[in-house]
Amino acid sequence: MGAARAGFEVKCAVELDDIAISSHEMNFPQAFHIKYDVSKLKGEELLRTLSLRKGEVDGVIGGPPCQGFSSIGKRHIKDLRNDLFIHFHRLVSEIQPKFFVAENVPGILDERYDSIRLIARELVSSDYKLFEPVKINAKDIGVPTNRTRVFFVGIHRSLPNISLGVDYSDECFHEKITLVRDGLAGLPVNVEIPRDSSRHLWRELEEYKENNYPSKISRLIDGVGHEESIERYIKNREITGNIGTAHSMIVSERFSQLLPGQIDLISRAQRLDPNGFCPTLRAGTGKERGSYQAVRPIHPIQPRVITPREAARMQGFPDWFQFHPTKWHSFRQIGNSVSPIVSEYLMRSIYDSIFFLKKHSKEFVEVTL
Repeated sequence: MGAARAGFEVKCAVELDDIAISSHEMNFPQAFHIKYDVSKLKGEELLRTLSLRKGEVDGVIGGPPCQGFSSIGKRHIKDLRNDLFIHFHRLVSEIQPKFFVAENVPGILDERYDSIRLIARELVSSDYKLFEPVKINAKDIGVPTNRTRVFFVGIHRSLPNISLGVDYSDECFHEKITLVRDGLAGLPVNVEIPRDSSRHLWRELEEYKENNYPSKISRLIDGVGHEESIERYIKNREITGNIGTAHSMIVSERFSQLLPGQIDLISRAQRLDPNGFCPTLRAGTGKERGSYQAVRPIHPIQPRVITPREAARMQGFPDWFQFHPTKWHSFRQIGNSVSPIVSEYLMRSIYDSIFFLKKHSKEFVEVTL
């Protein structure tokens, strides 16, 4: 999403998870989608599928699984998911795009993973100018969430004297601060608990001031978005994802006693402070690892956990963006994602630095994975 917001045309996406790729296809109907294991994917095969040659792809972006590197996980050095960081760089070396961006959690910089980063680096260092990994906290660039991620950026050495518009030695990219209360503006406070979890619940947005956070994140992008979702958002201000969670009376009473920012001692869920930031949203686990739900923050006013749409607002997704209709899959998608505002900030600097003179070229091919 961030790449599209920055001006790139997303041409292709590669993903193995059925739910993730189906949701991406819904929101990027003009892109080519490949359901495949990246560890088995060859650059030559991908280029042939897209009718492109080595060097014709402008950008490859991706977020290799972070669970093996996360400080809240088991951090097994031999976690097979860690190898996908290396496979990402292998694909870059085989495709030879003009640039690449790989995202992960700060834990990947731990010395125990030095060998993994070194192997990945050696795959691309001869062809790419590699910048020092940059940490960006979403709350520093206008997202109402305290969430830090690290980005690995490489620019092809065939592009002379490239200097990005972002100072990578500066860890603070300050813009207007957005608080939880700003992030929730206009969303329904009272939400439904559907009997049928397989269908979307459409609700109308309440009034909020124009030119604020909801308007900023929900601007339309050519060729992006599900047709019905865009139409209902424009015509009726209707959105999906307002799915409530059924709590027992005891749990609701316990939640209602919490002050802003306090953590429930039993569930470990934190009550959102309207004048603060949302804690990092977690993804939970997939079916292959027990289908555990991540702890969800508690609404700042209501005695309930937040809805998928409220979580999407905390992460910076447009109101018209569609997630899976079930809460579990929606929160997995949001928790695993990069904030579109963060990725736009980074991708815009790359776009302006590398492609400024090529923006209107008919031969300009843009492909992001």
